[in-house]
Amino acid sequence: MGANMARRLKECGYEITAVFDARPAAAEAVAKELNCANPLKLADVTALADVIITVVTDDKSMAGIFAPKGDSLLVGAKGRVFINCATVSPATHVAVEKLATKAKAGSLEACMASSINQARAGTLYLMVGGKAEVFEQVRPLLTKLSDDGKLLRYIGKAGQAAQVKALVNMVMNINTAGLAEGLGLGAALGLDLKVLMEVFSQTGANSRVLVTDGEDMLNRDHSCFFSAAHAAKDSGIAYALGQQAKLELPLAKSALGQFRKMVKAGLGDLDKSGVAELTFKGRGPRKKPARRK
Repeated sequence: MGANMARRLKECGYEITAVFDARPAAAEAVAKELNCANPLKLADVTALADVIITVVTDDKSMAGIFAPKGDSLLVGAKGRVFINCATVSPATHVAVEKLATKAKAGSLEACMASSINQARAGTLYLMVGGKAEVFEQVRPLLTKLSDDGKLLRYIGKAGQAAQVKALVNMVMNINTAGLAEGLGLGAALGLDLKVLMEVFSQTGANSRVLVTDGEDMLNRDHSCFFSAAHAAKDSGIAYALGQQAKLELPLAKSALGQFRKMVKAGLGDLDKSGVAELTFKGRGPRKKPARRK
């Protein structure tokens, strides 16, 4: 995601001064392509840029790059703006804003409801949380990533955009697991799945997931755009919010269980469409043969 966002911004006339990745070889390749630096220290990234866009995998990674001590993006951060695009817990985004404010820097969460292709095309759906004045400061840049601003939404204070993103992914993951069960049952009944999908598309069973994942479920093509591991993480964030609000969320809990089952079975790197491997008869991870006594 980060590499494609950098490519898009460079095409739009922004100077890309540095790229950083936990995998140095990946950063080196992108840096060579974009003709920019690829520092090995986070503090050097901050030193080279006015606006720093981050895309990490989880709360632990976010805490690491914004550590209050040691090598961190917060070193020398006065006057900088951080745009944090990862799907992490709302509390983490709130904590990062507090740390950035203490360092006299700005911080926003810019949660993405899109994938790598949209990042490259500059058509990301962005939900932004943080201080309104910081948002206005970087709005022109965010506009270039969100179809000239048509897909840009300012949600509110820090943490609120992350809450919305968690709900987006919660509903998406429920829909994905539900579609896998519908198609899996249809297959078990001997129905024509192409016809079944067409009927779904014209009735109350229609969903965006039917368009993005239906054919992949039938063809067992689970090339990864949004992994099952990420689906498990994001559903977990949403379910935790439900627990904090003292709400029962049985569908969210069930979908979370399915994606966690995928991860446990070694299928976490598959696209979320791979949840169909758990519902179609004759599919799924092979059971290990019993050990002989």
